[in-house]
Amino acid sequence: MSETIAARLPGRLTLEQAVPTLAQLRATLQQQGGGPAVIDGADLRECDSSAVAVLLELRRVLQAQGRTLQVCNSPQRLRDLVTLYGVQELLPAA
Repeated sequence: MSETIAARLPGRLTLEQAVPTLAQLRATLQQQGGGPAVIDGADLRECDSSAVAVLLELRRVLQAQGRTLQVCNSPQRLRDLVTLYGVQELLPAA
């Protein structure tokens, strides 16, 4: 991948971690310049629908700034959830 990783998802992203994770990711991405924001999901080992919600909110925030969100190295569980909720067009690489 030619793009630089902007941030990484934590090892666990369930309802309990959703709000603090979203806040941390937003702060990290806000400190960076424009262009696509690449989120690395390689460390994510446990997730539920909250992970999808966090990524959708990040996408919304970035879109308002004229930026895009790209998720790379997503675990199968996250990809399954994205498909289950029918948002693969919104989070295509997740």
